[in-house]
Amino acid sequence: MLSPATRGLGSRAPEFDLPGTDGKRHSPSLEPRSQRPGRHVHLQHCPYVKAVREHLVRDCTELASHGIGSVAIMSNAPGEYPEDSFENMKRIATQFHYPFPYVLDETQDVAKAYGAACTPDFFGYNAALELQYRGRLDASARQAEPDARRELFDAMVQIARIGRGPAEQTASIGCSIKWKRA
Repeated sequence: MLSPATRGLGSRAPEFDLPGTDGKRHSPSLEPRSQRPGRHVHLQHCPYVKAVREHLVRDCTELASHGIGSVAIMSNAPGEYPEDSFENMKRIATQFHYPFPYVLDETQDVAKAYGAACTPDFFGYNAALELQYRGRLDASARQAEPDARRELFDAMVQIARIGRGPAEQTASIGCSIKWKRA
């Protein structure tokens, strides 16, 4: 586990304005605070994400019932990896009934601003857009653990309730982000 100091807890959410598979643009500052007491951002698209898609959809659907917004950011280089194309993102979002905006970080500037290390990498923010959780969805890796404790879900509900994340957080594991070649 990493200590809060090495995770940047308390730091402000980087701003972004990205196109979504739903045809809209998405930005954390555009969401009304009164409707989103907490929000989390995750960067995704790899075998680790594919293994937990059902858990992710379940948890994000339930988080929405607590007034907690979610957004998935795809930061892999789509030109280098055709599976990560915007058209395929649209197909995946529809096929798996994503209950959250799925947005494209084509320049990869957002992943860099967040300090994302892998996919998935989860960032949980309070209503003031201060980082309170930087960890994993649950203990699943390349295979979903059916009875895994819902770490992200529990953390986000706590953040919405008291504004602070859990003291103990376990870092995400996954694929490295597929950076553009120079």
